[in-house]
Amino acid sequence: MKTHFSDKKGGAGFTLIELMIVVAIIGILAAIAVPKFSDMIRKSQEGATKGRLSTLRAAIHIYYGDNEGAFPADDLACLTVGGKYISTIPEVYVPRYHGKNTTVKTNTDYGMGIMLTADTGEWLYWNWVNDLPERHWGDVWVGCTHTDARGDIWTTF
Repeated sequence: MKTHFSDKKGGAGFTLIELMIVVAIIGILAAIAVPKFSDMIRKSQEGATKGRLSTLRAAIHIYYGDNEGAFPADDLACLTVGGKYISTIPEVYVPRYHGKNTTVKTNTDYGMGIMLTADTGEWLYWNWVNDLPERHWGDVWVGCTHTDARGDIWTTF
C-alpha cells in the first residue's frame, strides 16, 4: 500500500516571513507600551506622595484646632503620640530624584534661606512664626526642586 503525500503549498503552519512580521509588530507595540507603562507607574507614585502630603497637612490642621490655634512646634513627632492625629509620619517618595524616607526637617534644622530651596526629598515643615511671604507657620511641603510628571516643581505643592 502506497501513501501519497500532498505536494500542495500553503499547508498548515506559518512561513518564516509571517513569523518575522508578527515578531516585528510585537516589538513595535512593546516599544510604545513600555515607556507609557513606566510613565504611569511614576505618576501613580507621585500621586501617592501628594496624597500623603494631604494626610500630613490634615493632621497638622486637626492638631491646630485641638490646640487653640497653635501649630506643632517640633518636627511633627507630636502628631504621632498615641496615634491621635496619625499613627506614623507618612513616607515621602519623589521617583527618579530621591529615595523613600519619613524624615521631617524644620527651619530650625536648615535655617530660613536654605529651607526654602532644600532639595533633600524629605518633608519640610515650618515650625515657628515668621514674616516671610513664601512660607508660614504650619506649612509642610516636599523638599524637592525637581519637577513632577506634569512639569510642576515639587516645592509648590
